Amino acid sequence: MSRPIRTHMHLRVLIAAALLAPLAACSSSSSPSSSGDPDAKPGPKTPGFPYTVTNCGVKTTYEAPPKRAVTMNQHATEVMLELGLKDRLAGTAYLDDKVLPKYAKAYADTPVLAKEYPSYEKLLAANPDYVYGGYASAFLAGEGRSRGALAKSGIESRLNVEGCAKRAVSMDDVYKEVREVGSTFGVRPRADKWVDAAKSELSATAKKLKSKKPLPVFVYDSGDKSAFTAGGRGIGNDIIERAGGRNVFADLDKSFGDASWESVVDRKPEVIVILDYGGTTVAQKKKRLLDDPVLADVPAIKHKRFAVLPLSDAVVGVRAPAAVSKLAGQL
Repeated sequence: MSRPIRTHMHLRVLIAAALLAPLAACSSSSSPSSSGDPDAKPGPKTPGFPYTVTNCGVKTTYEAPPKRAVTMNQHATEVMLELGLKDRLAGTAYLDDKVLPKYAKAYADTPVLAKEYPSYEKLLAANPDYVYGGYASAFLAGEGRSRGALAKSGIESRLNVEGCAKRAVSMDDVYKEVREVGSTFGVRPRADKWVDAAKSELSATAKKLKSKKPLPVFVYDSGDKSAFTAGGRGIGNDIIERAGGRNVFADLDKSFGDASWESVVDRKPEVIVILDYGGTTVAQKKKRLLDDPVLADVPAIKHKRFAVLPLSDAVVGVRAPAAVSKLAGQL
């Protein structure tokens, strides 16, 4: 694995040298720093830099904001677009759903490197200086995209905090995610403005639900032999609680995990939240649940009580605060 990494590093150095040579020639006569004057002063630094952050165990100091970022997974892409960083995107990959309408134009102008995850070679070809992944799978070592391999190629990286959390995540982690990305790119005021708006939206929803009794909720992501569902560690659990529900699998110590159908029956959910994404439609998921004789006595099945959320609403990203009010309306 070390040989191709060195090869790509060499290629990146040659490309960078070729691009920078004409710039150096043009600036040599006008830039004090390139004149050889030992008393020349460097240009002004970007406010807020150097900026140091520790993300999922990786400590990084940024002397300046990244200029060519690649995002992998929808919620990483949408954080960047929400913060007005379209001009910093050298590429993107792997959507679970359509981007929100307000991001559609900006997304359409961004190169899509792959339908799912790009190969390491294709990733390097975009010449990024920063890679932002939404799920831990974005940086799988077996596929050559580990954060360590990227660092050896001179590329900084970030993993969404939910991808490495060792405890239950909450809306506070959403705020942290947005603020740290904002600080990394030198747009912290934009991030703070978004957080203030998110807190106001959540406060308004909480007031409406103040006297409501929580409804037992089962999240159905997928699965036939067992139910792949939301556990207590992911942001989905916090979204359900804030929306007036009680996740019947909150004791599952994972963001997502498998549960037996018998345990679904035993926990008597009154509402089933279907996660909408991928090739299986919401209608197909509903039919699978309604047609299963094992689930016939589940209150949510008896009364056909379903709610729907796109998968991208149920992860640590900019959709999470709105997902609370969206789910509350359905519950």
